[in-house]
Amino acid sequence: MGQSWCFIGLLLAYASGKKLWDVPASQAQQHSTGKLLWEPQCQYQLRHLQDSARISALLPPRLEGHWISTGCEVRPGPEFLTRSYLFYSNRLFKAYQFYYWDPSCRHPSHSLVIKGKLRLRQASWITQGATEADYHLHKVGIVFHSQRAMQEISARINQTSGGGCSGFFPPGRSWAPGVLYEVLSAKEGRDCTTALGFAMHELSLVRVEKHYEPLLQTQPSGSRTVEELYLGDIHTKWSERLHYRPTGYQRPLQSAVHHVHPCPACGIIYRSDEHHPPILPAKAELPMQLSGRWVSAHCEVRPAVLFLTRYFIFHGTNRTWEGYYYHYSDPLCKQPTFTIYASGHYTKGIPSSIVRGGTELAFKVTCARVTAMDQVTVTMLNSSEPGTCGETGSWSARIEQDITLTNGCLALGIKLPHTEYELFKMEQDMKDRSLLFIGERPTDGSSPDRPEKRPTSYQAPLIQCAGATGVFSKHISPSYLGKEDNNGNEALKPLPVTFLLSLMAMQFLRWD
Repeated sequence: MGQSWCFIGLLLAYASGKKLWDVPASQAQQHSTGKLLWEPQCQYQLRHLQDSARISALLPPRLEGHWISTGCEVRPGPEFLTRSYLFYSNRLFKAYQFYYWDPSCRHPSHSLVIKGKLRLRQASWITQGATEADYHLHKVGIVFHSQRAMQEISARINQTSGGGCSGFFPPGRSWAPGVLYEVLSAKEGRDCTTALGFAMHELSLVRVEKHYEPLLQTQPSGSRTVEELYLGDIHTKWSERLHYRPTGYQRPLQSAVHHVHPCPACGIIYRSDEHHPPILPAKAELPMQLSGRWVSAHCEVRPAVLFLTRYFIFHGTNRTWEGYYYHYSDPLCKQPTFTIYASGHYTKGIPSSIVRGGTELAFKVTCARVTAMDQVTVTMLNSSEPGTCGETGSWSARIEQDITLTNGCLALGIKLPHTEYELFKMEQDMKDRSLLFIGERPTDGSSPDRPEKRPTSYQAPLIQCAGATGVFSKHISPSYLGKEDNNGNEALKPLPVTFLLSLMAMQFLRWD
């Protein structure tokens, strides 16, 4: 099978911190978004990810203010919810979590109102760019929005042993709209939230980012400030949720003052409370049309301190796929460590019976290649047991190796051939861009290699940057940047080598 690629080497220009093209662009050659007139959308999106000048992390993070969801969120389980968190200058906070029966967040089940106190501590030693925090819950109240919700949740709480929770809701109690029941009280020493799978450990890991969103072309040139609050991730396994200390993030909240535009859900969530849960606007369900190219919208963070960006190509005519996973050592995806290219086949999707709105597929990985991008990774791969990761002792920086013949790479946790059971969902954002949500990876770092391990929640969405082409394009190693040769064609030039010593120094000295 021919290999496909669309100038992915552009992404690795992070190491130089310069623009990708040697030819300077005049104002007439650019849109207000910074996209060159002749630049393909996928190249632009990959280049856009490197523009860390438009992203800044506030250290220490300033939490004071109102932070809201920008849409319906999906947590492992699945749980469908929206959030509205208020942080005050005296370190107190008040958080609303609104839960729903449906993936569009239009049919509320119950609402939680959570009050407590938060204290920021120090820069995280585990997750670079994050701040660790301690929190203390004062009280948690629950409001039911239907008789069904009250019956199901009260039955779970009544079965909880200890803490005065058994019999907390007398059998047969009828639903009373608007009544708030206190399920946690620090003053009274009562905590009946275990049955809800409730924990606020997300507050123990915090990061605030500020970036600048280009204005629409119909508006005067300029940009709008957007502030995002990243809180700790939720463990994908329900039984581990109450004890898990986050090392990654969940979908960010945005400032109620500085959020993306347009955002119909933002105002609705901002004005809501436990008695008036937000009812989000209806959205049409999109058919699963994978054909085309999809790329990360931001530098992504996974548990166990993995920073990466993703680029996928799906060929719908023969159900083949290709994926590029660019791994980095920093939260702005500027310092590359290694790149994985994988390809294979996928099955026809069927509607999920567990996660409403999701589509279940199976992906088979049949071949893979790895490129080590720094000396630390080179040393690790060269130390692998013979026959477990490419050609023993032959790894060099920025030189790609095929790991198919060794059935993968044990050091990187890659096994070939390999089948993964996936969950996909497609949406369209308010800018009419197609979004692809792929199932969240297991928090413990394992693979969804059995149907029972299929995800019930999603990773950050990918943006479609090109439609179906029906052909494979030539693969370009991520070790190179585009430059014209004597014939005017795109030639290749090597990236500068990043010295191990300076990289290690940056790891210890920089928050970002």
